[in-house]
Amino acid sequence: MGFRRRAKSHPLFSQEFLLHNHADIGFFLVLCVLVALMFETGPHCSCHLPVLPTLEVTAKTAFIFILPQYNVSVPTADGELVHYCYGLKDLVTILFYIFIAIILHAIVQDYALDKISRRFHLSKVKHSKFNESGQLVAFHLTSMIWCLYVIVTEGYFSNPRSLWENYPHVYLPFQVKFFYLCQLSYWLHALPELYFQKVRKEEIPRQLQYICLYLVHIAGAYLLNLTRLGLILLLLQYMAEFLFHMARLVYFTDENNEKLFNAWAVVFVITRLFTLTLSVLVIAFGLAREDNQTFEPEKGNFNTLLLRMGVLLVVCLFQTWMMWRFIHFQLRRWREYWNEQSARKRAAASATITKQQSKPLKRESGYHENGVVKAENGTSPRTKKLKSP
Repeated sequence: MGFRRRAKSHPLFSQEFLLHNHADIGFFLVLCVLVALMFETGPHCSCHLPVLPTLEVTAKTAFIFILPQYNVSVPTADGELVHYCYGLKDLVTILFYIFIAIILHAIVQDYALDKISRRFHLSKVKHSKFNESGQLVAFHLTSMIWCLYVIVTEGYFSNPRSLWENYPHVYLPFQVKFFYLCQLSYWLHALPELYFQKVRKEEIPRQLQYICLYLVHIAGAYLLNLTRLGLILLLLQYMAEFLFHMARLVYFTDENNEKLFNAWAVVFVITRLFTLTLSVLVIAFGLAREDNQTFEPEKGNFNTLLLRMGVLLVVCLFQTWMMWRFIHFQLRRWREYWNEQSARKRAAASATITKQQSKPLKRESGYHENGVVKAENGTSPRTKKLKSP
């Protein structure tokens, strides 16, 4: 199964081969893992055919790639609930979903973005930014809906105190852990995509910057057991980013339409304020009132004054840096707008002057001498006699 129609073949494992077939290679590896699951046997299996032990081992290994590991039964008043914690086997699951993200990236690129960009005949620079924004619009929209569903179903909106109560939140519901694994997989897959998509060298540092920032914040919330706070902060961040990249897509199709940029500016400032307020409320006040103020990494407890201040400092510095970039971006937009308006006024004024200068002046025939118009033969023109009434 191929995602692209290629008329030219490349040598096996060459650079061109990897660039044009990376999605197909990922699809093949995912298919191998799924085929291995077909050999899974157990008490729920109705098949009584003999299965080789090697195939059973293969099936058990395949489950490590697909499903979250480290499940724990937590007793509750209604019975037992299966929760999950993190460990080194999560790296294997993340690796599998990196290939899934590469496949989905290729599908969105081939069947949506490439078809749309051909209609607008964009330049090379705009085409690269159009592809970047198109991929991120699809990802942010999916993540927003998913994140909002998790927050609502887990009751984090209805009970805000649950964001810090009973810390550390070592045991995670399935949907929370799976969400974080998929988020880490997506942003890790974005690193090789810089090579696969042939991103321009001038764009690589900027994209590496925000990819690494997302990885640091998501992995930090996951490893420090601040997953509940991280979900809400991710929702706020993805809302602002979705509007920004949607505004860029609209701008590439119609450069005179900048209404979404104005809406994004308002949402961006509000999300920054909410992020700072919520971070201070949860980290500086909520966790500070918890009883377990000890550093116990084996139990997942990182609730110490030094770590709280460190996390809060990182969040505040990141929000301040984003606001500085936002102000710089807005000032540049306003400067470009006023320069464009002044250039249009100068062009209109110069066109008016040129038009006035190009009009021919009406002059009387002959020439002037001592204030009297002389005919071409040197005599004064005869004045017309007025008829008496």
